[in-house]
Amino acid sequence: MTDNIKDRIPDIAECEELMARYAMLPNIVEHSLQVMRVSVAITDHLKDGVSVNRNMVIAAALLHDITKTRSIKTKEKHASSGGKLLRELGFPEIAMIVEEHVTIRNLNLEGIIEEKEIVYYADKRVMHDKIVTLDERMHDLMQRYGTGEDMRNFLLHNREQALAVERKIADFMKIDIHHALQKIN
Repeated sequence: MTDNIKDRIPDIAECEELMARYAMLPNIVEHSLQVMRVSVAITDHLKDGVSVNRNMVIAAALLHDITKTRSIKTKEKHASSGGKLLRELGFPEIAMIVEEHVTIRNLNLEGIIEEKEIVYYADKRVMHDKIVTLDERMHDLMQRYGTGEDMRNFLLHNREQALAVERKIADFMKIDIHHALQKIN
């Protein structure tokens, strides 16, 4: 595989083919499509001069849960396994974003906006296939996964991280973030 192929970003048709090949459940596909719509709404309303790779955002949003279906049975961490799979398929940049869609490592709240922050935040705003507030999404996650103290603490930390990312993204947008997302529904 040559370097230019390895650094390639899959287009929407390729993402849809991968979603089918890895047998993503229909509800996970719908969730991913909505995460993509939220990501695009943010990307398309960034202030002039703020640059992110729109195609990378789209591909990462569509593929962020590529191994979620199998993780239901295997109990693997789907962010890690999804990143590993995408790296093996020759999409290392998309893999890095997928690996951080559950929680962002080394979050730089003072830096420029990054594609991984947009996809991470969009995922936190989509419950199943509906756009919801961060509080609604975190409440749902707490109900479904907050079975032990460690998981509850992780979810509470993730809520704080999501709120911080929301503030950062809002600073880079030319319209109100909530208004941009209302246009989707």
